[in-house]
Amino acid sequence: MRFQVAELAEIRERVHAGPGEKATAAQKAKGKLTARERIGLLLDEGSFHEVEPLRRHRATGFGLEAKRPYTDGVVTGWGTVQGRTVFVYAHDFRIFGGALGEAHATKIHKIMDMAISAGAPLVSLNDGAGARIQEGVSALAGYGGIFQRNTKASGVIPQISVMLGPCAGGA
Repeated sequence: MRFQVAELAEIRERVHAGPGEKATAAQKAKGKLTARERIGLLLDEGSFHEVEPLRRHRATGFGLEAKRPYTDGVVTGWGTVQGRTVFVYAHDFRIFGGALGEAHATKIHKIMDMAISAGAPLVSLNDGAGARIQEGVSALAGYGGIFQRNTKASGVIPQISVMLGPCAGGA
C-alpha cells in the first residue's frame, strides 16, 4: 500500500508541474501565466479544490496514443472569491495548445453541471486552439455539450468568460 501511495504522490507532483519546463518557458516567453497560476490569482488563497486532475484522453491515431498528459489540457474545480463559492475551468495552452478533446470537454461539462447544481457562478479562463482536430466529431460534440449547458445556465447562474489568449472556434 505504501508503494501505491508514494506512486500517487509522484503522479500528483507531475500533474502540478505540468507538461514540462520547455512548454512552461514558451508560455512565459509570451508573457502568459499557466492555467494553475491564473486560477491561483482568481481564487482566495488555498481554497481551490481540483476535479479530475488525473483524467487523460483515450484517443488513438495521429500519434495521440503516445501523448496522454494528465488534465488533458484543462484544469477544473471550485474555490472561493472573497468567501463566495465559484466554479472555474482554465485551458492549459501548454497541452495540445489548449485544444478541446472528448476528455477535456467531459471535465468542463462536469464542472458546469456542478456550478448549475450549486447555483454558483462559473468562470472560464479561455486560452485554446478550439477543437482538437485529431479527435474529430468527439471534440465537436464536446462543444455541443458546453453550449447546451451555457443555455441551461443562462439566467440561472452568472457565467463569466475571460479570453486570455487565442480562442478559436467554440472557445
